[in-house]
Amino acid sequence: MGFTIGGIREMRSGSRRRARTTECTAVAEYTGLWGWDVQPGARAVSGQCSCGDRACTAPGAHPLSFAPPVPAGAGLDDAAKAWSEYPGAALLLPVGRAFDVIEVAEAAGRRALVRMERMGLPLGPVCATPTGRAQFFVAPGAAAELPRLLYRMGWDDADLDLHCLGPGAHITAPPSNLGGLGPVRWLRPPTLDTAGAPPQARLLLGTLAYMCHRTHA
Repeated sequence: MGFTIGGIREMRSGSRRRARTTECTAVAEYTGLWGWDVQPGARAVSGQCSCGDRACTAPGAHPLSFAPPVPAGAGLDDAAKAWSEYPGAALLLPVGRAFDVIEVAEAAGRRALVRMERMGLPLGPVCATPTGRAQFFVAPGAAAELPRLLYRMGWDDADLDLHCLGPGAHITAPPSNLGGLGPVRWLRPPTLDTAGAPPQARLLLGTLAYMCHRTHA
């Protein structure tokens, strides 16, 4: 029995080390390759937020108020050193700096992604959340422009399950868990060409709005 318990402890310890290594590598990739800041975030365990506030309104889905971001440009050593200060933190990306985010239902987002790829439209990173949302990275400024763009395209009065995240918002990045519901994953991973220069929202918005409307109808 002692060997079994010890083995479990060793496996759990090894799993934690692998998770920390994966997280540090992801942080270094986001900062060093893609040029994004990474903010340590809270995690949810059994419905409770790791921030310690029992009345937390966003368990496992908000930045740690006491933790500074790992800045864009940090390499592997710097990222690993910074992240070691907050073991178990979720990887959050600040929105409104390098990109804004257009968020739609995942079903509509997947259909839109297929159509946009066939049309040869420029695309940035796209991720999917365990809450059934697809998040399209677009150029900063989209959140402020969204009402005007929807009006110009004739979608301003439509009942669309579509909104835009801008400055002040954060999204949970792969491979982190969102609110204890499961990991966020990439539908279209970032590349050197797309991470630093995501497309203008106007190039994607028409297709996204159409697919949202069609899926909802």
